[in-house]
Amino acid sequence: MNARHSLTRRQQEIYDFLLQHNADFANPPTLDELCQAIGIKSRGSLHKHIQALVEAKLIQPANGRQRGIRLTENALEPDNLIPMMGFIAAGSPIEAIENPEMMDIPELLKSQGSCYILQVKGESMIEDGILDGDWVIIERRSHARNGEIVVALIDGVDATLKHIEQHPGEIILHPANSTIGSMRFPSTQVEIQGVLVGQMRRYGNS
Repeated sequence: MNARHSLTRRQQEIYDFLLQHNADFANPPTLDELCQAIGIKSRGSLHKHIQALVEAKLIQPANGRQRGIRLTENALEPDNLIPMMGFIAAGSPIEAIENPEMMDIPELLKSQGSCYILQVKGESMIEDGILDGDWVIIERRSHARNGEIVVALIDGVDATLKHIEQHPGEIILHPANSTIGSMRFPSTQVEIQGVLVGQMRRYGNS
């Protein structure tokens, strides 16, 4: 299995940050700079995650001749295998799969960040061309721009795929189906778990 598929959540977060900002650094970040960027207080805790990424051949081992933390060539290669995490339906929890299947998708359908796949159940987004049975590719993010289609977790229990509209203290989730009304929640009740970046569909029964 590709080493990237066995990372912990925190290791994936560090890897995603380095990958997404790789072109932004005049010099690769130091441990202290990475601690500040990721929000890890303990340098020792970060070092354990970095060592795991070194063992996964995603980060170059530190030495006295180079400054900061550098990704390996292996880490920069495209990886089109993404986990199929379960099913999502309007107003229902994500039905998680215990052992996610890895799906190979075209590079153009995914973003540079960490992604996962959900299969759609229901018709709440049909006017955006998202149909029952489609697979949606979700980039793991905790923030979104107004109007984007997100996976929104409500009260820590129910997940739904909707357009998001954010106001101070309030979030409105809009379907793409004129027969279904929008849902309003205090912003504290809604957690963004990702943003739609791609979609796939199978035709016929084969």
